Amino acid sequence: MAPLEGPRGPRGWERGYKGPGGPLDRPGGGTMSDGAVGGGLEAVAESYRRFQPRAYLVNNYRPPRGDLSRPDGVGPWKLGCLAQTFASGEVRGRSLLDVGSGPTVYQLLSACAHFEDITMTDFLEVNRRELRDWLCRDPGAFDWSPYSRHVCLIEGKGETWQDKERQLRERVKRVLPIDVHQDQPLGSAGAGTVPVDALVSAFCLEAVSPDKASFQRALDHITTLLRPGGHLLLIGALEESFYLAGSARLAVVPLKEEEVREALARSGYGIRDFRTYSMPASLQTGVDDVRGVFFAWAQKGAAP
Repeated sequence: MAPLEGPRGPRGWERGYKGPGGPLDRPGGGTMSDGAVGGGLEAVAESYRRFQPRAYLVNNYRPPRGDLSRPDGVGPWKLGCLAQTFASGEVRGRSLLDVGSGPTVYQLLSACAHFEDITMTDFLEVNRRELRDWLCRDPGAFDWSPYSRHVCLIEGKGETWQDKERQLRERVKRVLPIDVHQDQPLGSAGAGTVPVDALVSAFCLEAVSPDKASFQRALDHITTLLRPGGHLLLIGALEESFYLAGSARLAVVPLKEEEVREALARSGYGIRDFRTYSMPASLQTGVDDVRGVFFAWAQKGAAP
């Protein structure tokens, strides 16, 4: 496995890293962009103090939602969108940044064959810890092998799931703090890392933005991390107002398809592909009120 880098060098995992505008992490929680934002963002940050990664993972990545054998399942749909897009051969390069990884790695299983330098990011230290545990093969890490197996199956390259996971671990070079509500989301930790050739972001921006204007600004901010002509693969919730992660009830800004399309255009993207998924009643389990999911493949600076 390649050395994993934090703001303090190889394997120097971030501890008390401070971005512009204030601390990103404090014991027991933290505030988002202290002193630089209004009450809306502060309330969002406060709510994430109670975020429980394992509860979130069980709610969304274990059956029933994590049942990858269902043809109408949300998991197979997301993995299929990503696999098909990377199979096009157009989204490739040296560097990729995953914005707001959360405690999940599935969103990079198809990407890792096309990028040799991958950066994962999250605002919360508890999520970054989950990522580090999986990357370092900690025995207590969440088991993503069902997702790795499924991706190998749909890609049809004859690759084993063990080789898939090995490649992803080798190509993730660093796990960094990020604050999408800052003009420079990575702060000084981004030096030498950005701009990248591609961005991936799944269920992040709408979940940390108190309103649509904040969502737009966050999209603008992460766009600065992408080189001209680079690609963005964005996955998010449609018409969702909350989700649960243990004792935490997190607010989400409800978005419609046309609002996502308009936001991408305002941030300077041309949309290459846009797909939507309607959540079946059998998967509406009470852990959120999501109505659907969108997948957008957009290119920075391309014609709409």
